[in-house]
Amino acid sequence: MEIDPLPNGSGSNAATSPETAATTTAITVTSNTAPSSKLSHLTESLKLEHQFLRVPFEHFKKTIRTNHRTVEKEVSAVISSVTDVADSDEISKDDAILSLTSLVSRLQGIKRKLEEGSHAENLQAHRCRARLDHLDSADAENLSEWNNVRLKRVLVDYMSRMSYYDSAMKLAESSNIQELVDIDVFQEAKKVIDGLRNQEVGPALAWCADNKSRLKKSKSKFEFQLRLQEFVELVRAENYMRAISYARRYLSPWGATHLKEFQRVMATLAVRSHTECAKYKWDFLVDQFKQEFCRLYGMTLEPLLLIYLQAGLSALKTPYCYEDDCTKEDPLSQDSFRKLAMPLPYSKQHHSKLVCYITKELMDTENPPQVLPNGYVYSTKALKEMAEKNNGKITCPRTGLVCSYSDLVKAYIS
Repeated sequence: MEIDPLPNGSGSNAATSPETAATTTAITVTSNTAPSSKLSHLTESLKLEHQFLRVPFEHFKKTIRTNHRTVEKEVSAVISSVTDVADSDEISKDDAILSLTSLVSRLQGIKRKLEEGSHAENLQAHRCRARLDHLDSADAENLSEWNNVRLKRVLVDYMSRMSYYDSAMKLAESSNIQELVDIDVFQEAKKVIDGLRNQEVGPALAWCADNKSRLKKSKSKFEFQLRLQEFVELVRAENYMRAISYARRYLSPWGATHLKEFQRVMATLAVRSHTECAKYKWDFLVDQFKQEFCRLYGMTLEPLLLIYLQAGLSALKTPYCYEDDCTKEDPLSQDSFRKLAMPLPYSKQHHSKLVCYITKELMDTENPPQVLPNGYVYSTKALKEMAEKNNGKITCPRTGLVCSYSDLVKAYIS
């Protein structure tokens, strides 16, 4: 914090009294402490934004790869057609005109696809830039507003994962955060999930084909599991010859890397149509797809909302939270939060903390606890405010006991 020179111009040369120096130092320390703590909190918050940047970047890369494959395929076809025409020794004028017209039409189609691809890439690049700008805009002054936007982003993420797309879209539009959320990415996943729930593997296999190289790099078994499911459905339908033919064409290439699973599924030919193994059920494939999809885009497997809630609950969870007389102000007094906190460890508490029942503030040496004649304890701050409003009278909010402020006894924390 810089100090402006004095009005008479003696800011650097004039002697400063010890009292003035002490006051200036205190002001400087106080002014720097608050922003410093906020900046530290902001730094920790930004560490949680990996998915926020990773998802649009992965989507951007996927769009580029798709456009590149499409153009490469079309250009190769055009070059092949031109080569065939050029190598033809005997070609009539009408055939030449027809071939050229066909080439022009194909080139126009390539131009249209290039324009559409360029537009899609620009939208993805703009989304990445918008998110970088959003992170760059976070500072100690607008931290509260920035956290409010992040809360809305987390809620949209949860709604999208739970397939509440209309609600997610309305929240994003009303908050003007369309570029900061990934609803379109989750809608892409919805097509595959709906297909699997309708016992159709076509959309899932198409998705595997679009992401074949990346799935292979991550050693994914999802496509193999889809093929297994199709084979099992053929067995359930007692179409055994077709099932054997299908296995030879689609399952045998996986035999070198997944021999045990291949042998196990072939045993269903003997078990016939009554297998109830969990691996051969559609819900299993839905869960597997969600994991592969999240891994492909760099998302967390669990919704961000649950992760943040569990982080907070892990700091609050104690054995007392599961007792019948747990205070209602404790979030873990509710069954839904208890279920969410079930797999979490108990919070490590070196020392007990006393929290005022009235103000919900910590009771310490600055705000010491005081004991009423009925044994209940509240903070000095809360009791003083109550006494000032009621002519020195204190009313216990739990039992209704009325006493004077002079009847209180100060408690000491050891």
